[in-house]
Amino acid sequence: MSTDTTARERTISWQDPLDTAAAAQGRTGLEFIRALIAGEVPPPPISLVMNMRPVEAEEGRAVFAGEPGEEFYNPIGVVHAGFVMTVADSALGCAVQTTLPAGRAYTTLETKVSMVRPIHASTGRVLAEATVLHSGRTTATAEVKVTAEQTGKLLAHGTTTCAVFDVPA
Repeated sequence: MSTDTTARERTISWQDPLDTAAAAQGRTGLEFIRALIAGEVPPPPISLVMNMRPVEAEEGRAVFAGEPGEEFYNPIGVVHAGFVMTVADSALGCAVQTTLPAGRAYTTLETKVSMVRPIHASTGRVLAEATVLHSGRTTATAEVKVTAEQTGKLLAHGTTTCAVFDVPA
């Protein structure tokens, strides 16, 4: 058992998330995700809070990278499943978004993620690669695999169902 009682601290700064949302207007979903990756659009606050970001995108596919730190540990000393769920859900949703034309959006209806290994800070960067299975007029589905970048080992896998709709004026 550790006797290190040193307090840790993490400071997060972000820009107005509505500016990020406004940057999506007039762009296809793929154009918007690529603008996020390129740093042309400020990241949404959740990316900063959860220490994750999109790193690849093509039509029907998105990859997110996340850094599991001890700030995500649960009481039993492993990274909380919520971290993995958030990285997976972000990759899944953005994969769906890459299939949408300008003026269309999505929201998650359901996500299921199964963890297959514990994650620690020492696991290093994790990659969530999501692929769209179906993109229709009102719903879309996708699947994801979360792996440890250093070892390639599968950490989690899952699926999502999203509602697809016109962006309100």
